[in-house]
Amino acid sequence: MATAPKKAAAKPAAKPAAKAAAKPAAAKKPVAKAAAAKPAAAKKPAAAPRKPNAAFMKPMTLSPVLAAVIGAAPIPRTEVTKKIWEYIKKHKLQDEANKRNINADDKLKAVFGGKAQVTMFEMTKLISAHLS
Repeated sequence: MATAPKKAAAKPAAKPAAKAAAKPAAAKKPVAKAAAAKPAAAKKPAAAPRKPNAAFMKPMTLSPVLAAVIGAAPIPRTEVTKKIWEYIKKHKLQDEANKRNINADDKLKAVFGGKAQVTMFEMTKLISAHLS
């Protein structure tokens, strides 16, 4: 046990010397980076607003099983997910202990392939099979 304090005392003496040598070099680098970043930022043109991906906005035909849950009208994939979540929240199907899990009622069991409980990540995979 007496050797441990000696080793501990030797190590801190070496670290401040290394830190002292590194501090002047570290202080110079941020100044150079800041000076280089300003001209690059000034040259950058204004970014155009994002356009939504047309593939996500294409109306999809729903299977009869999925149509029983969210309606029969063709809607985009993003809206299908929103409507499924509205249905889950309305019927309080999200698991209380683990919010990532969805407890399926009779209508959702048909969409989820007979599974009583699925994760939210698995849900999107299972729903995509009902879109065409």
